[in-house]
Amino acid sequence: MSGGPILTATQMRAAEQAAFDTAVDDYGLMETAGAAAAEIIWRAGHRRDTLVLCGPGNNGGDGFVIARLLRERGVAVRVAALGESRTVSSQRARAAWAGPVEDMMTAAPAPQLVDALFGTGLTRGLDEAVAARLCDLAGAATISHAVDLPSGVDTDSGALLSAVPLFGTSIALGAWKPAHLLQPAASHVGRLVLADIGIAVPSAVHRLGPPELSVPGSDAHKYTRGLVAVVAGDMPGAACLSAQAAARSGAGYVRLIADAAVPGVSHAIVRSGALDFDRARAVLVGPGLGRDPAAWERLAAVASADVPYVADADALWLFAEMGFGGLSRPAIVTPHEGEFQRLFGDVSGSKIAQALAAARSSCAVVVYKGADTVIAAPDGRAAVACGASPWLSTAGTGDVLAGLAAGRLAVTGDPFRAACEAVWLHGEAARRAGPAFVADDLPGALPAAIAARL
Repeated sequence: MSGGPILTATQMRAAEQAAFDTAVDDYGLMETAGAAAAEIIWRAGHRRDTLVLCGPGNNGGDGFVIARLLRERGVAVRVAALGESRTVSSQRARAAWAGPVEDMMTAAPAPQLVDALFGTGLTRGLDEAVAARLCDLAGAATISHAVDLPSGVDTDSGALLSAVPLFGTSIALGAWKPAHLLQPAASHVGRLVLADIGIAVPSAVHRLGPPELSVPGSDAHKYTRGLVAVVAGDMPGAACLSAQAAARSGAGYVRLIADAAVPGVSHAIVRSGALDFDRARAVLVGPGLGRDPAAWERLAAVASADVPYVADADALWLFAEMGFGGLSRPAIVTPHEGEFQRLFGDVSGSKIAQALAAARSSCAVVVYKGADTVIAAPDGRAAVACGASPWLSTAGTGDVLAGLAAGRLAVTGDPFRAACEAVWLHGEAARRAGPAFVADDLPGALPAAIAARL
C-alpha cells in the first residue's frame, strides 16, 4: 500500500548526507537530480520554449542542470536567476550552463515555466515582489513545473509562507515531502511525479498507495470472512449507511444492532435489538449513536466486549467528554478536524506529526480525516492520502468510511492495514461515483473498487 516514502526537510538532508558519507559526490547528485527532472519536463513539453527560474541554492543548481540538458535536446531554453549562486555545487552547475542568465524580475514569460528557485527547507516566504513575479510568470505559462516543491511553501507542514501560484506538476526529488500531500500546499499542484535520484530514503511515513486485496478462499464462509456488528443509536440512518458499506467491504456478515426497525436496509444485513457481539471480529460504534446516558452505556458495552472496535462520530464526542476511563481503547478512531481537536486537544506540529502523537497517546490507529487524510499507528507508521474527490464533502460520507474501516478490520484483523485499505477504497468509490453523489451512492461503487485491486 506504499506510494513512496515521505521525508521531512531534516530527514531528506540526513538521507543526502548518508549518501555523501558513502562517497556519493555532491555535484554528481545534483546532476542526477537535474537529469531526472529534465526527463520528466521533456516528456511533458518536448521542444516548447522554456524559462527556467534558478534560485541561489542547490535547487537553483538543479535548475541550471535542467536548462543545460533540455537545451542539448533542442529545446529553446532561457534561464533567469534570483541573484548569484551561493553553494559550491550550484556555482558549478551555473558555470556549466553556456547561455546567458537573465534577471528574474525582468525576464519575459515563456509557454513552459520551471520553478527551481527554492526547494526543500524553505523557512520564510519569498519577498512580496518576488512572489508576485513568480505568480505572473506561472500564470502566463501553459505548462508549469515546480522542482522538488513550489517556491513559497513550508516543506513539513504544507503551509503557504507567501503567495504560491498553481503549478501543473511538482517533481519530487528522491522522496515525497509532507507539503506535496498536505493542505493547503497540495492544492497548488495539479500532478505529482516522484523522481528517483539514486539515494536510500527509509521512512515509516508513506504516501498511501493502492492496496493488494485477495479473493476469499475456496473454503471460506460468512464467519471466516469476518462478522461486523454495527451499533445504532438515536439516528439509525447513519448506522445504516455504515452497515451498507461494511456489507460491501469484503466482510462476510454484517449485524445491525438497533432498537427499532430501520427501513431501507439490505436484506443481507441481519438486524438485532440486542447488544450481541457473538462471533464478531469487529464492531463499529458512533455513527448516529447520540450523546445521552444510553449512548454512553452502549459505548461501554462495546468497549467491554473484548472485540476490536472502530469509534467514530458520537463515540468520539463521548470519549472527549468523559475520557476513556477504564474502557478498552478503540482499535481505530476516525476524527475530522473538529473531533480531533476535541478528543486530543491542541497538538503541535504538522498534520502528520499531530496524527502520530494522537496515535501514541490513544494506543489506537488514528484516521485524521480531511482533504489530506493521515492514517497513523501507535508504532510510528503513517500513510497520507490526498487527491480525494471534493464531492466527498457531503453528509454521511464519514459514516461510509467508518463502516468500511470496520469491515476491513473484520477481514484483516490488522487495524493499520484496515484503515489504509478503507481510506483508499473510500476515495476510489468516490471517484467511480462521479460528481454530485450522495453518501448512499458510495456503497454501490465499492465492489468495482475492490475488484480493481484483486
